[in-house]
Amino acid sequence: MDGLFVARVLHVLGVILWIGGVAMVTTVLLPATRAIKAPGERLAWFEDIEGRFAFQARWTTLLTGASGVYLVHGLGLWGRFSKAQFWWMHAMVGVWLVFTLMLFVLEPLMLHRLFAERAQRDSEGAFALVTRLHWVLLFLSLATAAGAVAGSHGWQF
Repeated sequence: MDGLFVARVLHVLGVILWIGGVAMVTTVLLPATRAIKAPGERLAWFEDIEGRFAFQARWTTLLTGASGVYLVHGLGLWGRFSKAQFWWMHAMVGVWLVFTLMLFVLEPLMLHRLFAERAQRDSEGAFALVTRLHWVLLFLSLATAAGAVAGSHGWQF
């Protein structure tokens, strides 16, 4: 078993756990929070539960990024980043960068505080904003995954 084989397996498993978690949070946890918690309690309760997922999200994004770089280097795919037909390669890096910035920089340094402040003024609006952001991130992630699967199997615009 060679390193590229292991990297590919780890990359796919990382994406499944990471984006699958985003899907679960977006399609199950957020609607359940809206259904069972009062408006003033939603954001704090959601952040408490989602915070438990943050560890998984962080290590799976790191695993996905590291294995992705290993695959690009090991398979000599750097040239794909200069060709528009491989747009999905750029999209994978872009989605990874957005999540990495969110998980390691923006959430710990400012987003929790900003959402808490917004929730003090408008708890329903703050929760709605969190919900919309999760739907946007999920859509971008799924579109990227679909493009990557199709593109890596020869489909092009």
